[in-house]
This record gives sequence, C-alpha cells and structure tokens, in this order.
Amino acid sequence: MNPKILIVEDEFIVANDLRFMLERAGYIVCGIADSVPEARIIINKEKPDLILLDIQLKGQLNGIDLAKQLKEEQIAFVYLSANSNQRILEAAKATEPYGFLVKPFREKDVLVTLEIAQYRHEHWLEMSAKNKNIHPHYADAASGTAENPSSVGIIGNSERILTVLDHVAQVAPTDTSVLIMGESGTGKEQIADCIHQLSYRKNKPFIKINCAALPASLIESELFGHEKGAFTGAFDKRIGKFEQAAGGSIFLDEIGEMPLEMQVKLLRVLQEKEIERIGGRLPIKTDVRIIAATNRILEKEIGEGRFRLDLYYRLNVFPITLPPLRERKEDIPLLAEYFVNRYARKIGKKITDISPKVMQELLNYDFPGNVRELEHLLERSILLTKGAVIKEIYLPSIAQAASLSALEDKNIKTIEENERDHILSVLKKCNGRIWGSGGAAELLGVPPTTLNSKMKKLGIKKEFIG
Repeated sequence: MNPKILIVEDEFIVANDLRFMLERAGYIVCGIADSVPEARIIINKEKPDLILLDIQLKGQLNGIDLAKQLKEEQIAFVYLSANSNQRILEAAKATEPYGFLVKPFREKDVLVTLEIAQYRHEHWLEMSAKNKNIHPHYADAASGTAENPSSVGIIGNSERILTVLDHVAQVAPTDTSVLIMGESGTGKEQIADCIHQLSYRKNKPFIKINCAALPASLIESELFGHEKGAFTGAFDKRIGKFEQAAGGSIFLDEIGEMPLEMQVKLLRVLQEKEIERIGGRLPIKTDVRIIAATNRILEKEIGEGRFRLDLYYRLNVFPITLPPLRERKEDIPLLAEYFVNRYARKIGKKITDISPKVMQELLNYDFPGNVRELEHLLERSILLTKGAVIKEIYLPSIAQAASLSALEDKNIKTIEENERDHILSVLKKCNGRIWGSGGAAELLGVPPTTLNSKMKKLGIKKEFIG
C-alpha cells in the first residue's frame, strides 16, 4: 500500500502538479499546505507517512524549522528546493532528510525519490528495532579507545561520534549501500573499514578505489575490466575491481569526482547487479556491497549538472555524515593520547604525556586538515621531542595565515549570494517597495514579477528588509 503524502509547498502550480503526479501513481495525497502552521494542523489530523517539504515557505518559519519537528516525530520527509545556496543546503542536510528534489523536477525523479525515501524509512525503523541490543557495544568500544581504538576504526566519545558509531552499528550487518560524507581528513575511509569489518562480508575482499586518482580514460577498465584485444594496448584480459571484490565490499572514495559517463555505468551496476567488461559479449553477475564517500555537497553538484540524480538516490540509501574535528574538540585529548602512544612506540621513544600548554594550543587550533592534520603534527612533534613529555607543539608557521585565509574563503560569496545582497540593499533603499515609480524593480531594471520570483528563489523575505 502506498503511503499517505502531505505536500508542503507555497507555490500553487508546483503543489498542484505534484498532487496530479502522485495521484496518477496511486499515492494518497492527504493535503497541501503553504506554511508551517497549516502543515502542523494537517499532520496532527491526517498523520501522513511521508512529507514533500519546500525549504522556503510563507511566514516566519521555513521548511527546515518544520523538518526538526518531523525528525523528532520520526516522520519521513523529502525536501523540495530551487535554492543552491550552500549555507541553506548544509542547514537542510543537518536535519537528515530522506532525499532532495531540485526544482524543476521530472515525474520520474519524484517517483523514484519517494520509492527510495519510503524504503529508507522502513529500513531505518526495522534496523532500529533489530539493533537496539548492538548499539551499546559500539558506544562502549568508542569510549574505551585507549584499550583498542582500532576495533571501531575511529576515536572519540563526543556525542557527534557516538551518533556516527550508532549509524555504523545499524547499517553494518545489512547489505544496504552507504554514502559517507565529510571534509577531507575526517576519517571516511576508517568508517568504511568499520562497516566492512562488522558485516558478514568481513572475510571476503574489501577493494578500495579513489575515483579522483583515476584518469577518465582508464576508470572503466579499472572498475569493470577488459577482454584481450578490446582496445589498443589491451594485450591481456584484465579483471576489474568489481570482480576482484566478489562476495565482499567495494569502497568508492571521492565518488563526486566520477565522470558523468561513468556514473551511468555505475548506476546500472547498482540496479542490475551486473557488469560488462570492455570488449565482453555477456554481462557478469556481481555480489558486491557498495560503500561510497565524498567531501562534496552532492545536492549542489546535482543542481549544477555534475552528478546524476538517479545515482545519488541509489547511493544515498543510508547516509553517514562525519563531523569536522573543529566541531568535536572534546575528542582531541583522546585522539592526541592515541597518536602519541602509537608513534612513540613506532619510533622507539619513551614519550608518555603532553604538557597542559601544548594541549591548550591543540584545543585552540581549528585543524583545517581535521584528524589527519592532528596525526601528522603529533608525529612530527614526537620526532623533535627529547624528553618524556611533549612541551612544544610545532604548529605550521602559516597556521595563522591559513586560518585567516580560511576565514576569507568563507567570506567569498557565490554569484547567487552577491545577487541576494544587491537585491536586499536596493529593497532597503526603497523601504521594501517593489512596484511603481522608484520601486526596487524599476531601479534594478526588471519586471516586478521577475523580481518577486528572484526573491522567492533567493529566500528573501520581508522580515529581512529593515
């Protein structure tokens, strides 16, 4: 039975088109709301199974505000958005939606997204029920990092990391595809290792591929293999990574860098569970679990045409987001202790502690390179330390400049952000007036209707104009 769906969208035409699409496909549309208060009334009355939720809505509350409530109530939701503003997308992702639909959307995209969202939600509820007895084991392992940190692959006992470990515990025993997201150096590969080692495939191969490191001309041969004589220089048959990983797992690191033409072929592997060697005549069945990772915001890549929406849906069945080190600084002492013990033993030095001064310097530093940078800094400090205590931390001399540079980078605005700021400044000069002589539309040289549409797309509301 198809679920009851509530549409929360303040553009009548878009909402009506969605209603027709869903009803044609056999879904029950239990209501259309154009604001958060109206949506809450319908939710309380109709108890929808899934909600299509626009990010920008009428009134003071937006879709992200409603999403926080839906997450608490365990109601599945999929975002609708025409907005590619990075800050808004990051805030939306933090609410853990079951999918994104980028406007304008095709009927096929809507139906595929709903199917996957429904599957993910049911799967999550099922795994939560089955794995309640597993979760404490991993939490204990995480907090007991001094004894055996490698047992879970990542170190820390902060709330953010325990949440990640909880997600690993839920998904590892299944065959579900996993998408690991996070900045460079946060430990995405370690999490992939954990998932494989805690799965029933742990005694089978675990093949790792960095999609960014493979030339576009070689990636198909590397993944799927080729027959002898398939192309110039193919003197022997080659077995690809997917065949090498038979019965095990394959880790596709930096999946966001994969060329579009290869994304199509990977999608077929996910859908059909088979591959074709270059020059081969028959498809080859595969039994491989796919774990992918990226440091890119794939929703933004989709909006800009660099990543396929259908592949995103297939990979994003169970997303895991790793926090940067600057957002879990309470884990730095544990991490530092582990790396000091590890490298002191490896190098053969009797270093037992870190001075309070050095620890404070580490806690004050933002680590743009995340855990990997902390590891390298401590390894270098151990090499340079002569006593049993690290009394100086040799932070890069460019640390302050890098920090300022990072701040400047954050202040660099996209074209959309500059456009938004310019429209806001003109609106303020006109006291919020759009129409008529001397209105914002006239000053900007655009029709008032076009300006209204722009304001809607850029998330400009009247309360921003003061």
